[in-house]
Amino acid sequence: MDFKLSSEYAPEGDQPTAIQSLVDSLRAGNSRQTLLGVTGSGKTFSMANVIQELQRPALIISHNKTLAAQLYSEFKAFFPENAVEYFVSYYDYYQPEAYIPSTDTYIEKDSSINEEIERLRISASSSLISRKDVIVIASVSCIYGLGSPEDFKAMMMPLQAGMEFSRDDFLENLVTILYNRNDVEFKRGTFRVRGDVVDIYPAYMESAIRVEFWGDELESIRELDPLTGNTGEVLQMFNLYPATQYVTPKDKIDGAIGGIRKELDEQIAKFEAEGKLIEAQRIRMRTEYDIELLQEMGFCTGIENYSRYLSGRKPGERPFCLIDFFPDDFMVFIDESHVTLPQVRAMYNGDRARKERLVEFGFRLPSALDNRPQMLEEFEEITGQTVYVSATPADHEINVSQVVAEQVIRPTGLVDPEMEIRPIKGQVEDVIGEVRKAADENERTLITTLTKRMTEDLADFVREAGLKVEYLHSDIDAIERVEILRRLRKGDFDVLIGVNLLREGLDLPEVALVAILDADKEGFLRSATSLIQTAGRAARHEKGRVILYADVITNSIQKTLETTSYRREKQLAHNLEHGITPRGVKRGIDESLQAPGKRYDEPDAHDLLAAEDGDRDVAEVIAEMEEEMLEAARQLQFEKAAMIRDQIEILQSGKHGGGSYGGAKAKPKKKHKAVYNAMGLPKKKR
Repeated sequence: MDFKLSSEYAPEGDQPTAIQSLVDSLRAGNSRQTLLGVTGSGKTFSMANVIQELQRPALIISHNKTLAAQLYSEFKAFFPENAVEYFVSYYDYYQPEAYIPSTDTYIEKDSSINEEIERLRISASSSLISRKDVIVIASVSCIYGLGSPEDFKAMMMPLQAGMEFSRDDFLENLVTILYNRNDVEFKRGTFRVRGDVVDIYPAYMESAIRVEFWGDELESIRELDPLTGNTGEVLQMFNLYPATQYVTPKDKIDGAIGGIRKELDEQIAKFEAEGKLIEAQRIRMRTEYDIELLQEMGFCTGIENYSRYLSGRKPGERPFCLIDFFPDDFMVFIDESHVTLPQVRAMYNGDRARKERLVEFGFRLPSALDNRPQMLEEFEEITGQTVYVSATPADHEINVSQVVAEQVIRPTGLVDPEMEIRPIKGQVEDVIGEVRKAADENERTLITTLTKRMTEDLADFVREAGLKVEYLHSDIDAIERVEILRRLRKGDFDVLIGVNLLREGLDLPEVALVAILDADKEGFLRSATSLIQTAGRAARHEKGRVILYADVITNSIQKTLETTSYRREKQLAHNLEHGITPRGVKRGIDESLQAPGKRYDEPDAHDLLAAEDGDRDVAEVIAEMEEEMLEAARQLQFEKAAMIRDQIEILQSGKHGGGSYGGAKAKPKKKHKAVYNAMGLPKKKR
């Protein structure tokens, strides 16, 4: 099936020029190009148009799960008839295997896998194997090792009604591709058997299938509702993919064991020659136990550490990853490339240091070092044609790109915010006055500081001044962050204070003022890239403006002013030429991460209790809301899940007779005198 872009809008501003420039460059065979698009210029829409024009599968890489989820939602809406898949780390919690020699502490690998994300990951792999019209939205986890795509495809079971296939052979094949028999709890990755009827719940699907046999003939295949047991549409054919991406044929496992044993003997001999008898005994016991599991079960905990042998690779050769599942003509978009590429570069070194210690002390064989993420050079070699997407691409992206497509004109006519520099002395009192003015106009404000402690102390000070304020930093969990941002947009408070979480990808159209404290403290948080990105948070408002509190015009500030001035001149000239009046971005408050096309208007806890004249028990209401919360999370509707969670807490506390149903308020923190001094707070307020 061809890619079919669904949108009520056509490219505007300089989107058509940027799209055509990228399309021409890709068609010419250029390997690297950059889309330099300012905040709010519709970079995602331009990416979608490039895919539509070229009709090629695409991998879109983001640097975190939240932005990946947002992109996934947008591309699902753009391409409803095509396969848009989501591939991020499936760990809710992950503690890697490690050893600390100084305390002789071994930390065993521990993790909690999110079954829904695992389903989406396997769905991405199966779509790439079976069709061409695929767009995968991924985080940087896509560079980590996976099983071989050839093995994954080879172990797929093609099923067809009327084919000769005995039930016993079918069950044996199910076990081989790592489905587990469970006649009691029917869940993804399991099957159950009742006579000649076998129900399978594919690990990558929302629904199950029922296969019926008649003697040695596969008689019929039907869709099956795993909850009700009702059968649906009759299927003539069905391709059943393995239950995990780390599947390996038995003949490869048998061949791999020989190589593992040989390396084990060599490593034992090495340790004994060095007088490391404890390490020799340790590696012998651990590896022989894993070999026994591989022989009997075809799987073992930490099987990825033997991936070199299981995939038949040479020492030092890179492992397979998601990128290997793509066809040869795919293309890559690296979103917010100035952040994403450094992440890719950093993955290898950290992983290598941890595993070298495990090898040195006899916890793993040296071949475990080949279970690793891609190095940046390997990543760039296998990604083929790539488009870097950023408002502030780094020098690396610009230098390697054959074409840099500028997208400076916003379809809404909005121009970059005005920038003003004010002295640091008295910056806190000054910014409070600006926040008051913005609040009187029903506008929101973002204030950025340098540290978490400054964030909390400044929030206390602003609250004492009578303003509604919240803070946001890395100690606040992800779902609460989304809730805080939603409440800011609703107007539950006037100003949000943070460190560096207020930069890439945040869509806050109500924010008219961004204040950057201590802007001249040169460093990562006050680099030109950070300043431009932070200032961009005010670019979706027609009255957007930025105040930089600085006593010195640093190189970063100078570059920020020059970049903003260049963009404003170009934007204002375009508006004048075409008679455009800038209009602010309007977006529904509860739609950022929800499934496309869906809206919701949730009643609060009090309304739910009153719905049936108070006859329903509170526990019953809580149980229903918990199910709804989990379903919202599964559908990536994080804002909705956070709101329902807060309502549940209100019901559980017994204080549901009224009051606010918003997110938790920031708790007052102890004031830190040194921080107040650093921020220049007046003595009378300390």
